[in-house]
Amino acid sequence: MNRIKFFILSIVLFSSTFISAQANLLNAKVPQDIGLISLEKLVADNDKPLEYGFIDDRDIYWSKVVWEYVDLNERLNLPFYYPIDTMRISSDRRSLYDTLLRGIKQGQIEEVYDDSYFTSKLSYQEIQEKLFRRDTISEGIDVLNADPTADISEYIDVYNIDSEHIEGYKIKGVWYIDKRQGELKYRLLAIAPVAQDVQTIGRDDLGDIDEKLAIFWVFYPDARQVMHDMKVFNPKNSAFPISFDHLLNAHRFNALIYKTENIYGDREVKNYVKGNSLFQVLESQKLKEEIRNKELDLWNY
Repeated sequence: MNRIKFFILSIVLFSSTFISAQANLLNAKVPQDIGLISLEKLVADNDKPLEYGFIDDRDIYWSKVVWEYVDLNERLNLPFYYPIDTMRISSDRRSLYDTLLRGIKQGQIEEVYDDSYFTSKLSYQEIQEKLFRRDTISEGIDVLNADPTADISEYIDVYNIDSEHIEGYKIKGVWYIDKRQGELKYRLLAIAPVAQDVQTIGRDDLGDIDEKLAIFWVFYPDARQVMHDMKVFNPKNSAFPISFDHLLNAHRFNALIYKTENIYGDREVKNYVKGNSLFQVLESQKLKEEIRNKELDLWNY
């Protein structure tokens, strides 16, 4: 029994950065006590992600895989964007991007890929190469030509992709009808932060580049514990924060379908509805309604 308590206490100490800062707020004697959770409370809470139930393939009456884009400019999606300034806020509050990146760096998230079909795996070092670029301006090149040993650090521009540069998220999920329960359900499969390519940032010679790229794809079931540990600020009641896992699994965000699995090689909406953003949005809404109507049609006689 003592070994079990020691093991649980060790988990508390090593995971203290993920504990909500609101914990023990009223009982703290010194500021260092804020955020600490007692061993008794940890055992009583038994806090962990709600496990997915087993779904037999024979029980899936209908399913469709969809890819959606979550725009962080929309008010409903702001909890995934903020906070972007990590220097003036406690370590238990991070944006979704920082949470994913930290989980990958610490080895808590291992299933990271270059595409949404999970064909090419990425290491943390390969991800860092996508987030960083260093350029030497022309004056620095002239100095090097004159003196190869000269210090040109003042002539080097460094570009990084941080939380503030993340413009949205691409998510991959599957809508399916469980014939045992007779209802439409959703299961999140993968998530990817989207930003401008770091190789094009600050490049006036390339013109106006509007294309945004997915930096990496995380197989979501592998990231659930990290998503559950990091809490999102609840504006209605700060005593009860919400986890990223809850927000994502409950589909509490606004997104547009930009692709579904189809006979044409999973082509995107923009590839067959071209040149008109309004019509593309309407097509996305049409795809969403078709999925929702599957459940209604199931009960029509």
